[in-house]
Formats: sequence, C-alpha cells, structure tokens
Amino acid sequence: MQVLVAAVVDRGRAFARFLFGRRARLRWIHLILGGALAMPYVLVGEVVVGPLADSRYVFGSLPLQLASFAVGLPLAAVTALFPLTRPLSVAAVRALCGVEGDRLADGPARTPAARRRTAGWFTLHLGLGGIVAGMSLAVPPFAAVLIALPAVSFLRDSRLGLPEVLDHSWALALSPVAGAASLIALAACAAGAGGLLARRAPVLLGPAPEDRLAAAERRAADLAVRNRLARELHDSVGHALSAVTLQASAARRVLDTDPGFVREALAAIEDTTRRTVGELDAVLGVLREGDTGQDTGVQGRAIAPAPTLADLDGLLRRTRAGGLTVTAEVEVDPGTLPPLVSRETYRIVQEALSNALRHAGPRAPVLLRITRGEKTLEITAENPVTGAPAPRPGGGHGLSGVADRARLLGGTTEAGPVDGVWRLLVRLPVEGAA
Repeated sequence: MQVLVAAVVDRGRAFARFLFGRRARLRWIHLILGGALAMPYVLVGEVVVGPLADSRYVFGSLPLQLASFAVGLPLAAVTALFPLTRPLSVAAVRALCGVEGDRLADGPARTPAARRRTAGWFTLHLGLGGIVAGMSLAVPPFAAVLIALPAVSFLRDSRLGLPEVLDHSWALALSPVAGAASLIALAACAAGAGGLLARRAPVLLGPAPEDRLAAAERRAADLAVRNRLARELHDSVGHALSAVTLQASAARRVLDTDPGFVREALAAIEDTTRRTVGELDAVLGVLREGDTGQDTGVQGRAIAPAPTLADLDGLLRRTRAGGLTVTAEVEVDPGTLPPLVSRETYRIVQEALSNALRHAGPRAPVLLRITRGEKTLEITAENPVTGAPAPRPGGGHGLSGVADRARLLGGTTEAGPVDGVWRLLVRLPVEGAA
C-alpha cells in the first residue's frame, strides 16, 4: 500500500512539474512571445476580414478574430523568409525552450530550404503562441469568476454573461471545480504546445548539411591554429629551456675551476632567453586576429619576426655553448629559399638539436647537413645512439611536430637508428612552397 501511495505521489509531482515547473513556465513565456509577435499580423488580417465580412467590430466576433488570425499567419510566413529570422528564433529557443545549443543552427538561413524551414517554424510559433496567448488572457478571469461565484452574490446577480446552467444549485456548487479544471487545462495546453515547439525546433531550426560543413571547417581551422601554436611553443621554448638547463648545469660543475667557461655559459643563457622572449611574441602572434605581422604586440612592443635559416649561426652558437659538439654542413643560400621553407627548416633543425641535447647527452657529437637539390631541400641530423631515452612526462611530441611541418609543406620525414646512429632525414619541396 505504501509503495502504491509513493508511486501516486511521484506521478503527481511529475505531472505538477510538467504543468508548472520551471521549464514549463519558460516555454509558456515563449508562447506568449509568439502571441505578441502575431498581433501585428492579426491586425493586418482584420483590415482584410472586416470589409469582406461587412463588420466594423471584428474584435466583437470570435469567428472573425479567428479568420483574421488565419489571414495573418501566411503573411508571417512570408516575412520569416528574411535571413535574420533564424538567429532571432534560435536565440529565443535556446533561452526559453530548453533545447541544446548544438542541435540548432547558428547564423542566418542561407539556402532556400533553410529559409522555408525557418518560415515553417515562425508560422508554427506564432500560430500556437497566438492561441495560447489568447487563452491566457481569457481563461484566468473566467476561472476566477467560477471559483468565486458561490461565495460572492454580486457575481451571481450581475450574471456577467454566464451560462444559465449556473442557476442550478448543483452547478453553482461545482463551479469552483470547473474553474480550477479550466486553469489546469490551460496549463496543460501551454505545456503541450511548448513541448511540441521544443520537439520541432531541431527539425525546423537545426543545422543543414551546409551549416554542418561550415562548422566543421571552422573547427578544423581552429584546430590547425592550435596545432601550429603547439608546434611553435614546443620547438622554440622547448629548445631554449633544454639549452639553458644544460648550460646552467655545465656552468655549475666548473664554477670554481673554469670561470671563463662559466662567463661564456651565462652569456649564452642570457642570449638564449632574450631571443626566446622575442620568439615567444612571434608564436603568440599566431593567436592574434589576422596574424598579418602588423600587430604591435604586448604593451606596444613590436613582435619579433619568426627566425629563418639565416639565423642558423646564432642557433648553433647557443647550442654549442651548452657543450654539444655540432658539425654543420650548410650547402644552401638561405636567401634563395621561399620564406616559409626557410622558417620551417629553422624549426626542424632546432627540434633536431633539442632531441640530441635531451637524448644523446651534452657531449655527444651531432652532424647537421642541409643540402638543396633541384626541387627539394634535404635536412639530415645524426647523433650517436645512447640507448633508450628516459620517458619525459608530457614529452614525445618533437618528432610528430617535425613530421607535421614536413607534411604541411608536402615533404617527408624519416627518423630512426641507422648503423649505430640516430638519423633524422627531412625532405621539403622548394618549388611551389611559397
């Protein structure tokens, strides 16, 4: 018995939430908004219906009001073909109908099919909203009169256009029940109409294939920018931190025995950090709108240009200051390379030297060779294989970043042990890379 009572109470609470819960109230407001939007079209319909029905007072006749409403709805459908109707409708649905945002389209309707669906939604919203709004204006006063009728003699004497059946005592006794039932019926109609609109909104206001394609392109563009930023931060800042760490460690070990080396290491650390700050501004410029190089940077500081292969000597000098022995064979004039290829080549070499610093050790010899063929630029970096490197938390993205850079330029990447040395070989196309 207790279980039955609990089930009945739960169903009663669920029904009450369906009629008067927060979502039901918001949807009711959405319907009232539709009724308010329908009023100008109804007034235009009255201008048409009044002369046809030879009536000067359309408001005094319910059939004429319904006819005016029927004439006004097609006019609403025509005006809903304007592109801005959909974003306004979507904003109202998201705020009041409880429909998830990703199920609705963003922006104006661009295709004829999307405009037709928007017109169908607008007409449905105004049609149901006009009916519920009219009921919301008429039913509560009528229900209040029915509820108060047995207790207020003035209402019984004035009649107020009430039906004659209320003259009977049994009908008078049941009038409060009828009044309360009419209010519940109004709430049920509003909840049902609001639920219908919420179900139809994703169908009529949902994204079309063109909208999904545009959203996918925007997400792909955002992801490309984020990946580019991650690569730049990893290669520039990661290399600088690795070099500074090794330089500081080497200086600490010979602090008392070789002051000259310590001074050289500290100068290299200063140079590395100063240049990295400039590179960091250039990297963060990727996030700034336009990325046109015209941004003035943070607090008016000009953004340093991204390093190119022409800056390779400085990179090698700073790397060697950390103890790494680098033999460089550069058989290409940086000025003859397309700017994009030159920038990406610098980053690839920077990552190759960072990997050698981290995995081969500061005293390991590194052979760097950059040669240019007829159509390709070939970058080779070799260092001794010293065993499996210790895993680094959050690391392991360097080679994938190099591969991404090469792939975006149409090049290829090979990396792995060959005859006792670790070899990184990157080929980049030169012609057409600009």
